[in-house]
Amino acid sequence: MAGPEKLMKQKAFIKRELEREVGQAQADAIWSAATRRLEGILRDHADLPKGVRLHTDNYIFSSAAIYLAAKDAIGQEAAYRAVENAAIRRTEAMGRKLAGLMKLPGMKGLFLRVWDPLTRKVFSANNGFTNVFYPREKGAYRMDVTACPYCRYFTELGCFELTKVFCANDDRCYGNLPGLEFRRTGTLGRGADRCDFYMRKL
Repeated sequence: MAGPEKLMKQKAFIKRELEREVGQAQADAIWSAATRRLEGILRDHADLPKGVRLHTDNYIFSSAAIYLAAKDAIGQEAAYRAVENAAIRRTEAMGRKLAGLMKLPGMKGLFLRVWDPLTRKVFSANNGFTNVFYPREKGAYRMDVTACPYCRYFTELGCFELTKVFCANDDRCYGNLPGLEFRRTGTLGRGADRCDFYMRKL
């Protein structure tokens, strides 16, 4: 298990957004408070399975610690804005890189073929998810998530609203890929009974 300092380094892009929001001095103070908070969260959840920790340690707990520390210091609206804007910058950049890759010959079909085994592994029951995996469809991929650790642990930590940021990350990463359609009707974080994933080659 990585320590809090190492996990926080992975979230340097959020710190840069906090610096834009409140300046370096206050961002440094928030970061120190968030690191201490993360240490406590990790200690309280030390017995989680390895698969679940793939999501909690790398994404959920550090984001929650930063947001909650920022919320204490600058209020909920500014804290949420900093975390959301950081996510927007990061995932839109990822989306642009993926869009460039999709222009390569054969990449769209390869991307869809890779999605099936990848999502079955990353979003498996061992990793804390409950899913509906549909029969394979040529040139398309479909999956529903009916329970996820993001909803569970953000709720447990008192910041369920952060789930919406991670829901939107998918839209920004996959919603504008040339030659592919990413279709979604709802997410758990936005009040639906499932997160539906449907992607097909155009």
